[in-house]
Amino acid sequence: MELRKSLDVEVIVANEDHCAVQEILDGVPVSRIPTWLTVASSPLCPGIIPRLRAFRGDIVHLHLPNPVAVLAYLASGHRGRLVATYHSDTVRQRFLGPVFEPFLHAALRRSNAIITTSPNYLETSSVLARHKQRCHVIPLGVRIEDFDRCDPGALSAVRQQYGERLIVSVGRLVSYKGFEHLVRAMTRVQGNLVIIGKGPLHGSLSALASQLGVADRVHFLGRIGHEKLVACHHAAKVFVLPSVLRSEAFGIAQVEAMAAGLPVVNTRLDSGVPFVSLHEQTGLTVPPADSHALAAAINRLLDDPNLRQSLGQAARLRARQEFSLEVMTSRTLALYGDVMQCQPV
Repeated sequence: MELRKSLDVEVIVANEDHCAVQEILDGVPVSRIPTWLTVASSPLCPGIIPRLRAFRGDIVHLHLPNPVAVLAYLASGHRGRLVATYHSDTVRQRFLGPVFEPFLHAALRRSNAIITTSPNYLETSSVLARHKQRCHVIPLGVRIEDFDRCDPGALSAVRQQYGERLIVSVGRLVSYKGFEHLVRAMTRVQGNLVIIGKGPLHGSLSALASQLGVADRVHFLGRIGHEKLVACHHAAKVFVLPSVLRSEAFGIAQVEAMAAGLPVVNTRLDSGVPFVSLHEQTGLTVPPADSHALAAAINRLLDDPNLRQSLGQAARLRARQEFSLEVMTSRTLALYGDVMQCQPV
């Protein structure tokens, strides 16, 4: 964790079972608090409340949406400095969302600063609209060096298996990722597609590929190791993020592909997705849930090596300048410094 190089950091998270666990990860103390039960995908961890109440550090930093963290924070009565990273609105829990929202606003009103990961999300979130004066845009970052170089042997193996006209996509196999539209697009694309990731839609997506007659060119790799992931990026000509819903708030898989020098085909969502890779600058942006448009953009990049190279080079530069872990950390530390000038409540 980059922040650990400059600060004393302690992480408190929910454990997946009833046990309490204390461990050190990358030099950072991590406390896993026992979960009593899980409701609407949210773990109930009452043990977080006394931990926050007893906390005497300079800043508490919450990552949202997380109903349990918000309720525990409010119940703890903590009156120190608070920073919240607002990753996305509550999209999936349509019924629980309105019930939880007043508590969310109460916590955000208590905050000294709110981090949002893109200007797009800041402009389109009805929740953030009520707290704009506290909001600061700090995009997510990755270790660029983990993706900009590749093992030659692994690269050669991927190219030998899937050929030169390779498209890659990464993400959980869930509905908002829009993989079915990418599979349909492959009926109009000459090349091979590898989809990296696991999820509940694996069976239906595989069946769709068979039904459309592209099963020999659409390959589901599941969860793979980092070395092969990077090799797939370097062997590919195009990266595609076909997401269809605002649940895809940022799409950090785009950054990893851009760090490897890949042009990106993404979708025009009202989230941070089109902010990460810019249309006609680092890739191409198409309407969501449009397999024809996806196919046209993919074919344009596959068939035009000069365009592909120029967009890929710009993508690598943008990843390094805007989305590196070092840049994210320096921006966060600067914000912490500003927050430290505030008096605790």
